[in-house]
Amino acid sequence: MLGCKPAESPIETNHKLQAGVRESVDIGRYQRLIGRLIYLSHIKPDIAYAVGLVSQYMHDPRESHLEAIFRILRYLKSAPGKESLFSKHGHLQIKAFIDGD
Repeated sequence: MLGCKPAESPIETNHKLQAGVRESVDIGRYQRLIGRLIYLSHIKPDIAYAVGLVSQYMHDPRESHLEAIFRILRYLKSAPGKESLFSKHGHLQIKAFIDGD
């Protein structure tokens, strides 16, 4: 997906994902993609909702669910380097920085 067009958000507004619509897809590929996105959602919390939504269909994925995963991947392409990084400092304090724009 290196040559794809980036997306502005990880999921469409007023999304309509349903079970049993369209043809089914390779369940192993779908589950591997979901697993990688779940891992990635720990450092990119902005995709957590979308990943949680598409992971509900791991037992019977359809073409529309795979398209939703591809949209998340296109969103990740549009936002490189915008992740939360956690480092060990020997204490339990959290510092947060927010851009006012």
